[in-house]
Amino acid sequence: MKTTIIIAVLLGMVHCGYAQTLLIKDKRSDEPLEMVMISSQNPPAQIFTNRKGEAKLELFTQSNAIEIRSIGYQTTIYSYKELEESGFEIALEETNVKLDEVIVSAMRWQQNTRNIPAHIVTISAKEVELQNPQTAADLLGSSSEVYIQKSQQGGGSPMIRGFSTNRLLYSVDGIRMNTAIYRSGNIQNVISLDPFAIESTEVLFGPGSIIYGSDAIGGVMSFRTLNPKLQYNGTPLVFGSAVARHSTVNNEFTSHFDFNVGWEKWAMVTSVTHSKFGDLKMGQYGPDEYLRQFYVTRMDSIDRIVANPDPLVQTPTGYSQINMMQKVRYRPNSIVDIEYGFHFSETSEYSRYDRLIETKNGVPRSAVWNYGPQKWIMNNLTVNIEAQNPLFENATIRLASQFMEESRIDRNFSGGNRFRLRTQLENVWAHSANIDFHKTINQHEFFYGLEYIHNDVKSEGSAIDIRNQAPINVADRYPASTWQSYAGYANYQFIISEKATLQSGIRYSRFSVESDFTRHLSFYPFDFTNSNIDNGSTNGSIGFVYKPTSTWQISILGGTGFRAPNVDDMGKIFDFGNAEIVVPNSTLKAEYAYNGEINISKIIGDFMKIDIVGFYTYLDGAMVRRPFQVNGADSILYDGEMSGVYAIQNAAHATVYGANIGVEIKLPYGFAISSRYNYQVGNEEMENGDMTPSRHAAPAFGTTRITLNKKKISLQMYANYCAEVSYANLNEEERQKPVIYAIDSNGKPYSPGWVTLNFKARYQCTSQLSISAGLENITDQRYRPYSSGIVAGGRNFILSIRAKF
Repeated sequence: MKTTIIIAVLLGMVHCGYAQTLLIKDKRSDEPLEMVMISSQNPPAQIFTNRKGEAKLELFTQSNAIEIRSIGYQTTIYSYKELEESGFEIALEETNVKLDEVIVSAMRWQQNTRNIPAHIVTISAKEVELQNPQTAADLLGSSSEVYIQKSQQGGGSPMIRGFSTNRLLYSVDGIRMNTAIYRSGNIQNVISLDPFAIESTEVLFGPGSIIYGSDAIGGVMSFRTLNPKLQYNGTPLVFGSAVARHSTVNNEFTSHFDFNVGWEKWAMVTSVTHSKFGDLKMGQYGPDEYLRQFYVTRMDSIDRIVANPDPLVQTPTGYSQINMMQKVRYRPNSIVDIEYGFHFSETSEYSRYDRLIETKNGVPRSAVWNYGPQKWIMNNLTVNIEAQNPLFENATIRLASQFMEESRIDRNFSGGNRFRLRTQLENVWAHSANIDFHKTINQHEFFYGLEYIHNDVKSEGSAIDIRNQAPINVADRYPASTWQSYAGYANYQFIISEKATLQSGIRYSRFSVESDFTRHLSFYPFDFTNSNIDNGSTNGSIGFVYKPTSTWQISILGGTGFRAPNVDDMGKIFDFGNAEIVVPNSTLKAEYAYNGEINISKIIGDFMKIDIVGFYTYLDGAMVRRPFQVNGADSILYDGEMSGVYAIQNAAHATVYGANIGVEIKLPYGFAISSRYNYQVGNEEMENGDMTPSRHAAPAFGTTRITLNKKKISLQMYANYCAEVSYANLNEEERQKPVIYAIDSNGKPYSPGWVTLNFKARYQCTSQLSISAGLENITDQRYRPYSSGIVAGGRNFILSIRAKF
């Protein structure tokens, strides 16, 4: 009898040990669901499922209301006893339409959009797997709400709400990616990120300066990379995936591998991706002005213009890229979670295509215009602390060190510099420290923290005579500089009731720039060697969310954003025109954006969702190039002649207004229709006081999709479309770039509208093997996205195979 009792007790213990692991699957496909949020108010607890759809429930044994929530699925609530009765295995059903979604990192802390007044878009890993974006820029474009400009194939400069480049902010695992040399011209730093290593992407529209500081005027793009997963049930957790992909439009070959191994307290994840892109081929049907009729090659020590045998092929535009990521996680107990991450990205040298198609007096302007290898290295350490005390219940410490390298290599085709091969090399070391706290007191939530950023900029200009390799002295692009920022912020959220939430925040930032121009004095006749800026900025926001019923949500938000002057604003010296030179200006201050917006979402029946966002932004004290004086003189002697003096100044304003409209309809038998349309109008002040259309306000654009989701297959037919920008509505600066535009009936440059039809499919062969395929630009349209230097790809067939283990 005693033996029987002991055996029964032991079996019960074993059952309890295993019963505390919950398995969550997709009801339609029977696949395990990762990143499902499991939470409880009493006792307070929150966890997520792992790659196998599993989660330990030891924190929930006393809970009578365990909420299980995931984007795109119906939210369910169980007691612990009910989960036990189900055998600790449940299946989630895809929802028709709903208002609530979980945002993982866009506001640094895990929050639900039902309590956030800002407009936030999430791009899931599942959608990325179907769309197969070649770069992180293409990934952002797949959201249908971010417009992507490309000067070359190795590029991608997002436009959000009429702002771009250094008026947008990039965040990777909570670390600011922007550096002190982010410029107002189009940038391509986002391609340093690996789409295969990104677990989720959130885009916050509008100012995000309360949390993220300088540059977050038009929006914030927050990327969260793969997170090491710990073991469950006492058995090491080992899983991974391998991907091979080919695209025909640029003969792309990409291979990827990631691997996770997790123990009880330690875990690590490794990710490696290599991509090789050939020259991009444009479509068959469109403006003849876009054709690549010639290119330059050097033969027998002579630059020669060569007729392009296939004018549809944009030669040269190919490049390659490698990305590596290594993360190590240590969780010694339930209070502390430590994670170290290493990121490495490097491209090959690649051409600046828009410069290579420019001509002067009937011949190419440039024989060579390339970007050198773009490198990005980040080491970051994150410490998460969960502890109930008077100051916080959650705290996160982030320490990061980044290294960025970029370079420009150019040589003219004719003229005095046709033998001078110039290289301008820039290195930036960016160090940052953040500490963020979260505290809940009844219906009141407090988010607050401190931030320190330090950037060291080193720039080196060099050149050689290609005839004899003799060195030639040239100026550095930037002075040796230091950019620093100190900041503190506080955000407050009050859950007034189930129907109403109030949110407000304030931030103070102190920033400084110190530049040493000693190396420039032999090229520019200045009577100073140093320049300094030391200033501060305060900004705030207030928002209100109201949910009159479960089918309505109305949000109102007002706030400010700012951009502090950086090294590119103050320190870049160059002669930009005939007898005109730009000099430093130490009186620069931050530019401010004042933003107001309203968001309305409505569920109709249980099958349709409509959301509308209207916004207006006023940019004050915009940093622009204007006439200046040095020692009271408006001209200085430069290169043997008197040159007019210009400087970057807070001398203009700009306005942007617009709307984003979305419709989602769920139909029977797994069908669905969705559409997003984005409309924005921007105007900026010119030197004479007149207004001109904003350069970075994209034309109206959108996407309409028809989807079918069955147990093992997902199909999607969609159209991307963009409105025309006539000459009358073209920015004054853009009018000076006729080489990248089509020509209208009056002989003026303009950007034609366009529509592409596309098809994507994904088939889950087994639980370990899936195949994705797509046909983009089915009708083979020849089009150039607004302001882009390179023409978009023509008809493109994509095939991708993914194996999981």
